[in-house]
Amino acid sequence: MSGRFLPPDHSRGDANTIGGYAAVHARPAAFEGSDGMSYSVEIIVDETEIVGRPYGGYLLFMRWRRVGAQGIEGHLETDYLAYGATEDTARDAVGAMTLNDVKALLERLIREQAANRPSRRWWDAMRDE
Repeated sequence: MSGRFLPPDHSRGDANTIGGYAAVHARPAAFEGSDGMSYSVEIIVDETEIVGRPYGGYLLFMRWRRVGAQGIEGHLETDYLAYGATEDTARDAVGAMTLNDVKALLERLIREQAANRPSRRWWDAMRDE
């Protein structure tokens, strides 16, 4: 299936926010991370078990495969960023974040993942055994 161009509809929201961008462009926002990988981002809302905060919203960054068939090869996700009495209020609160703030969160997650990654590759460890 080939892509098609849909002109942005700026009457649907503020394209400088993550929720507004998706509404205006009819697709999720995408970023290139400092790791050189491409990421799409979605706002996700889940039920929580927190009293007075029944719904929590967070961001899910899907990392696209660089080599081979197009597809997702991994993901990063934030903790809950906003809460609401309904799914829509939690989604709207996360959706009000600016694209710059969302990109900063992605970069923080990339740094945290890199810090937790083993410094040796599996093939180096196997060779040394």
